[in-house]
Amino acid sequence: MTQSERAAAFRLLHQRPGVFVIPNPWDAGTARVLAGLGFEALATTSSGLAFTLGRRDAEGAVTRQQALSGAGVIATATSLPVSADLENGFGDHPETVAETIRMAAEVGVVGGSIEDATPRSDDPIYPLSQAVERVAAAVEAARSLPFPFVLTARAENYLYGRRDLDDTIRRLQAYEAAGADVLYAPGLREIEDVRAICAAVSKPVNVLAGPGFTVAQLAEAGVRRVSLGGALSRAAVSAFLRAAREVRQEGSFHFLEDVVPFGDLNTFMAGGREDP
Repeated sequence: MTQSERAAAFRLLHQRPGVFVIPNPWDAGTARVLAGLGFEALATTSSGLAFTLGRRDAEGAVTRQQALSGAGVIATATSLPVSADLENGFGDHPETVAETIRMAAEVGVVGGSIEDATPRSDDPIYPLSQAVERVAAAVEAARSLPFPFVLTARAENYLYGRRDLDDTIRRLQAYEAAGADVLYAPGLREIEDVRAICAAVSKPVNVLAGPGFTVAQLAEAGVRRVSLGGALSRAAVSAFLRAAREVRQEGSFHFLEDVVPFGDLNTFMAGGREDP
């Protein structure tokens, strides 16, 4: 499948009725497992990549080239459309953000997200006017590509302790007006807040999965896309930790009773699919 065909398929997922889940692999193997399970699109995760590289997330420890290289590995691992977690575009200036979008397209992804979070702990969110300029630059770069790149604009308030629904909605509305294709406010925990955001904008809304939500609830609230962020990566490391601690602290190997069979993983790596 060509990049243009993947891009068209990805855009159609956002246009059809209902909701779809876009899980977040962190390497080629996990991408192939998710494809084998029947998911229709994938998104990268900055935290999953950072932890794989032995780096901290959200502190600029992963370079733009490393992030794009990781996205390219995932984009070539399967035939599914891939959207890249491009963090804040790897720079303050709109020109840098636009360059990041063009570079992302070159590694094979067909969508990407841009955050309004700064790398500064004392001032974690860009002023609205600057944030809008950055989204507008990303949109312009996306529209210059020879395929329909899906640009997601993220309002990061809730991830940085700013539980201000009104400001979050104001930001998402401004990003919609600037041309973003998908709107995303990670960190929402109340279904009423999700419903309010969906009612306040007309573009598709992405919501980060949380323990208090179900896919059905989010669909009823008007959500079009559900992502998992770094949750699958953390779930994998959680299982790894439990197994390693059992061996180190108890000297037993009970974790082996629940591991995925070798043959099943080999089947996924060869492009096999699991029956629904």
